[in-house]
Amino acid sequence: MELLSDGRIFGTPWPEVNKGVSYVDLVTARDQSKTVLEYYCSRYKKSASREGWVQRIRNDQVRVDGLVISSAEFILRMGARLEYQRLPWKEPAAPHLLQILHEDQHVLALNKPSGLQVLAGGLFQQRTVLQQLQWRDEYNTSYGRTDSSSFQTHTWPTSPVHRLGRGTSGVLLCAKSPRAKSLLAADLAASTESTTGRSAGGALPKSDCEKQRRFSKTYRALAKGVIAADEITVDHAIGKVPYPGVAGGLYMASPTGKPSLSKVVVLWRDQVNSCTLVQVNILTGRPHQIRIHLAAAGHPLIGDPLYVEGGIVQETDHSDCLRHEGSPEEDGGYQRIDGALPGDCGYLLHAWRLEFYHPISHEVKVVVIAPPPPALRMPGEEVDSNFLC
Repeated sequence: MELLSDGRIFGTPWPEVNKGVSYVDLVTARDQSKTVLEYYCSRYKKSASREGWVQRIRNDQVRVDGLVISSAEFILRMGARLEYQRLPWKEPAAPHLLQILHEDQHVLALNKPSGLQVLAGGLFQQRTVLQQLQWRDEYNTSYGRTDSSSFQTHTWPTSPVHRLGRGTSGVLLCAKSPRAKSLLAADLAASTESTTGRSAGGALPKSDCEKQRRFSKTYRALAKGVIAADEITVDHAIGKVPYPGVAGGLYMASPTGKPSLSKVVVLWRDQVNSCTLVQVNILTGRPHQIRIHLAAAGHPLIGDPLYVEGGIVQETDHSDCLRHEGSPEEDGGYQRIDGALPGDCGYLLHAWRLEFYHPISHEVKVVVIAPPPPALRMPGEEVDSNFLC
C-alpha cells in the first residue's frame, strides 16, 4: 500500500468571457424538408422557446453547411450540416488553482476546491477541472516539458475518472492514458454497481456490500443536528423526481429509485452548535448520494441549499420564475429559475480519502488523502500548511 502526497499547484486564471459553444448536427431523413425553426423547436425545445430560437437565428447564430441562415423558414435537406453557435458569456466565479496529490505516468490525483465544476455543463463551459487539465497538457506539449524528469510526455488528454459535485472539495482521480482510464473506470463501476437487487424492505444484500472493492471513496461532511448513534447505515433508494424548470427532474430519495447504500461514522459531536462531523463511505454511486442520504436520515448537510429532511428537495414556488414563452435571455435561452439547483454550493462535503488499485501495476493499492478544510476537522487535528484547504 502506498500513501501518497505531492503538493504541487497549477492553474491558469480564467478569461473574462468564454469562447461560446458550438453545437453541430447532421440532418437525417426524418428531418429533411423541415424549416430550420421547426428543426430546432422539435429537437431542442428544452434549450429555448420558439421565440428564443427565432432570436438566435436573427442573431446569425445558426449556420447551414457553413453559411449563416437569416431566415427561420429555410428548408433543410438530408445530410446538411447544422451549427448553432452559443454566444460567449461571462461564467460565474470559480477557483482556478488545483493541487497535485499524486502523479505518475498513468494517473493524476488532484485536490479539487469547492466551487469548481469537473466537466462542462450549464453556465460552466470553460471554468472546469477538465479545461485546466487541457491547458496543462497543451503547455507541457508546447514547451516540450514533461510532468517529471522520469515521465514521458504523453499525447492522450488527461481526463477525470469520476466526478465530484461543484460544491464538493477533495480527491479527484484522473487518467493519463486510455488503458488507465478504461481499467480505473471498470474498477469504479464494479465497486459502485455490484449491487443489483434489494432484499426485503429495499435494503441491499449484505453479500454484495461486503465484497472486496478495488475502488473506495471516503468523505467527510458536516451534518445538522447531533447524531446519537456512533454509526448508521442509510439505504434509501435514489431516483429522479419531476422538478419545475429542470429537464428530466432532480435526484431525490424515492421508493422507485435505484438501490443505494451509505455507511456513516460519527467523528465528533458539536452539542453547542447542534451539528455532527461524520465520515461517510458510499457503496453505491448515485448522484448527490451523501447529500440525499444524510437528509433522508434527518440530518441534512450544513449549508445545503437544496436537500432537506427526508432526502427530498426543498419546496419552492416557481410560478413566477419559469418565464419561458416570450421572455428569453440575451442568447435566446430560458432564464434560470429562482430556486436552488444541485450545482449550487454552500454545503460542507469533502472527498477525504481515495483507495484504488493502480491500473498498471494492478496489485499495488494506492491511498491518496486530501487534508480536510478547517470546518471538517476534528478538534486538535492538524493539517500540513502546504496543502490547499
